[in-house]
Amino acid sequence: MDFIKKTALSLGFDACGVARATALTEDAEFLSSWLAAGKHADLHYLKRNFEKRTDPRILVPGCKSVVVVLMNYFPAEAQNAEAPQIAKYAYPETDYHAVLKSKLTDLEKKLVETYGPGCVSDTHQHLFVDSAPVLERRWAERAGLGWIGKHTQLIAPGFGSFVFIGILMLNIDLAEYDSPVADRCGNCTRCMDACPTSALGNRTLDARLCLSYQTIENRGEIPVELRGKLSNCALGCDICADVCPWNKKWSKPHNHAVLTPVENMLHWNAGDWKKIPKEQFDTLFKNSAVKRAGFFKLKDNIRLISTNNEE
Repeated sequence: MDFIKKTALSLGFDACGVARATALTEDAEFLSSWLAAGKHADLHYLKRNFEKRTDPRILVPGCKSVVVVLMNYFPAEAQNAEAPQIAKYAYPETDYHAVLKSKLTDLEKKLVETYGPGCVSDTHQHLFVDSAPVLERRWAERAGLGWIGKHTQLIAPGFGSFVFIGILMLNIDLAEYDSPVADRCGNCTRCMDACPTSALGNRTLDARLCLSYQTIENRGEIPVELRGKLSNCALGCDICADVCPWNKKWSKPHNHAVLTPVENMLHWNAGDWKKIPKEQFDTLFKNSAVKRAGFFKLKDNIRLISTNNEE
């Protein structure tokens, strides 16, 4: 396990832990009731592959160990506060999916050199970055990298919540595994109190109310009752993470050149965002996570924000 961690850090990850692959029984029970309550909104893919989502041994036959890596993405500089706000994960000019997958591929190659080709599946996908039925935050917790806070995000000691999570599933047993760390949220409810739409419960999220869902995933119109609560969020939302005391204590600027922000974006004002043409958008954000929302969705969100600010 020490070799895996040292190799991961040498490749540019900020933390690494390893958990034994087991069924996530409690998560399966919670997910079932959460889906039944409709709190997934229209994210219907969450209903698919239920068994694979809650048991890596079904997702990747032969899986015995789950390697989890973290990459800090907290920026050195924030956006112009008066501009429509973009979630910090989308600042980089290169989408984090591509960044982490490249580094995970390098890590896999190193592990194959040491443990042999049988250490990874040759018939099933076994490398994941927020793009498959994997409960990444739970596995990060199981691997001793932090705990899941009341805002439903991983809180990693020394880094906070602004971390990308990558997963590599191995078909080998290890001599030892990491143990979960203690939950340190205590009686704090600042994240829940700060949510402008009351989307957060205690470690549960109603996607129908979440500004991240509404400004990115919702391809229809944002409900009238939520439009006045956008809180200047144009794409994603960091409100609950920004108020977290642990983030205030631990968040520090990353040192990853590959996560350089889109050129000049942080300095744009509201007018710059409103007048950006599609051609410029497509050029600037062609490799960015911002493109997930798309030009027209982003423009609609900015229009609603502008209307709120004028009222």
